[in-house]
Amino acid sequence: MLTVEYVPFDQRTPDPQYHSLLARVLSDGEEVPTRQGPAAYTLMQQAMRFDLANGFPVITNRSIRSFWRKPIGELCAFINGATTLAELEKFGCDWWGAWATEAKTSKRGLPPGDIGPGSYGGAFHDFPTSEGPGFDQFAHLVEQIRELPGDRTHFVSPWIPQYQVRGAGKTPRTTIAPCHGWVHVRVIRGRLHLHMFQRSGDLPVGVPSNMIQYAALLLMLEHLTGYPAATYYHTISDAHIYADQADAVRELLTRPALRLPTVHLNDAGRAVTDIHDFRAEHFDLSDYEPHPSMPRIPVAP
Repeated sequence: MLTVEYVPFDQRTPDPQYHSLLARVLSDGEEVPTRQGPAAYTLMQQAMRFDLANGFPVITNRSIRSFWRKPIGELCAFINGATTLAELEKFGCDWWGAWATEAKTSKRGLPPGDIGPGSYGGAFHDFPTSEGPGFDQFAHLVEQIRELPGDRTHFVSPWIPQYQVRGAGKTPRTTIAPCHGWVHVRVIRGRLHLHMFQRSGDLPVGVPSNMIQYAALLLMLEHLTGYPAATYYHTISDAHIYADQADAVRELLTRPALRLPTVHLNDAGRAVTDIHDFRAEHFDLSDYEPHPSMPRIPVAP
């Protein structure tokens, strides 16, 4: 049973990485058209690195205290293979309706309320194989880290290529192409390092959730494998801010970086022995002293 060895809160260094990333994309990003409607200011290959001892990456330039657990619930749903609105709602994920309308599903040959076998849950829990049942990537990830900790092949992918095809005469098998979830884990000198690569990142809205999800995954793996969590790395290939988000981002940039908070598994979380059994309520947040919350920032459909 392990917990992250956090530096005492008053000794942590304020972390400006997310703030700096917003500023960089807003000032230097190329304005490009999007299928979602609003143009997007876009920069390629942007990265952040979080030493968990200095705090857990919950953003502080606006409070997300009322929401912070929900991204963890979403990742738990995907680890368990959720691909429908009904399955997602069991994990507290009630915001997927816009991506599972009949207009979206019917074009892909899917029933209403189904985001498709090519979505995160399908890839993570039931990756297609030529040998029968789908492959459960996260179950294997835990097993492999335990058995072969020194390997460089501890990897998970959300991308099932044949389900993501687009173009004339081709039908994708998901209503939204996975944006995040390429995970590479290394055990170096007895400590866990987790790198999450993200294909596409909506910086004001989506990325803060993704930071929480995969840092929480690092805590899950720490607990299940016995190797202490060290560092969370987050790389975004296409980092963008939509034009209708720019005013909100300018407001965020007036707020200086603050110390990152503490997140631990609680007693119920420390009783979990199978990665499929983690839930959002197994994580507790403390030492969270952010700037005030903001009105809702637009989300691209």
